[in-house]
Amino acid sequence: MKNILLAVALLFSYQLFAQNPSDILTAYYGVKDALTADDANAASVKAGELLTAIDKVDMSKLNEKEHKAFMGLKDKLTFDARHISEKKEVAHQREHFVNLSVNMLALAKAVKLSTQPIYEEFCPMKKASWLSNDPAIKNPYYGNAMLTCGKVQTTLKP
Repeated sequence: MKNILLAVALLFSYQLFAQNPSDILTAYYGVKDALTADDANAASVKAGELLTAIDKVDMSKLNEKEHKAFMGLKDKLTFDARHISEKKEVAHQREHFVNLSVNMLALAKAVKLSTQPIYEEFCPMKKASWLSNDPAIKNPYYGNAMLTCGKVQTTLKP
């Protein structure tokens, strides 16, 4: 009886801490918004939240194809999120944000991360994209220096 109660308690606690894949996108948006605001400390904190979201994805919410895509990108996402979280220097964080965004785009194309459109936005100066939940351009690569530089490249429909 104790073993059954322990198993139920563990399963319940896992469900409390397991997260939806959409939490990865929400955390990514937090990193993007912090870089847009030129805030290295906030980017570090938000990247830490992204790491947690990546580690806590509830795999039971993914079908076989999504699971395979997520597992193929997990280490890449973790690598760049960890660098952003550890180094409180905006220029360094933005360099890792380039690859983080490439891999987030691949994940967003393979796994349903949102019930809302996801906008792939492009900075011609950096020659790099990022994801946004808003079609209005707010450039995370140059922040306040060139806030509205860029364009919507594609729109991923839910």
